Amino acid sequence: MNIGEKFEELKEKREKALIAYICAGDPTPEATPKLVEALVKGGTDMVEIGLPFSDPIADGLTIQGSIERALNAGMNPDKYFEVVKGIQDKVPLIVMTYYNLIFKRGLKKFIDDCVNSHISGIIVPDLPVEESDELAKLSREKGVDLIFLIAPTTTEARIKKITQIGTGFIYLVARLGVTGARKDIADSTKKLLSRVNARIPKAIGFGISNADQAEEIARAGADGIIVGSAFVDIIAERGNIYPELEALAKELKDGIIRGS
Repeated sequence: MNIGEKFEELKEKREKALIAYICAGDPTPEATPKLVEALVKGGTDMVEIGLPFSDPIADGLTIQGSIERALNAGMNPDKYFEVVKGIQDKVPLIVMTYYNLIFKRGLKKFIDDCVNSHISGIIVPDLPVEESDELAKLSREKGVDLIFLIAPTTTEARIKKITQIGTGFIYLVARLGVTGARKDIADSTKKLLSRVNARIPKAIGFGISNADQAEEIARAGADGIIVGSAFVDIIAERGNIYPELEALAKELKDGIIRGS
């Protein structure tokens, strides 16, 4: 099932999507498929699996820590695609990484690796839409969605271009700054939802960490809610990771359903 099919399935059920982020290789490469399994058991609809990069400029301290742990555990692009290919859960998988790794591997090879590993979409926070033509073309040819970010400061002209080129969903950045859990939902989030008129679903991330926030954003009109740091915190604490991930996913999904 790809991203578009999942959103259509949820639309028929009158539900919004829960999209979770984890970093492949944190705490170990072998744990990654089990982490995905726990998230899906809790109700997660799609999973962003980070391909760690040594200079993650869009990420806050929580995810930076996750990336560092993954790199120290031996995660690299070859290992990443090997691990992701072994994931058995049938939900759309999305790679989130930085353009240097894609460029270094070769754009065509990277897209082919995504297809072979059953990856449905790509998020590249440091790839400007104006410089994305080659990757967008290769992605379209192979049926892999290229997902762009829109922030509260994005101009109307750039929003228009992104909504024309982007596929899968539009990633709306809830607030300025880097990733990380927050206690409140910024007014700019709701304003951004109303500004972006897209032909594809709109998902909001950066700062969402609990069911009340997820419910509020779903009720405001988002088609998907993206949560990363709250899950990564559980992994970092090295407690009873799998049931705790499942429980948080269920809590968030229940909130989303209330707001749908």
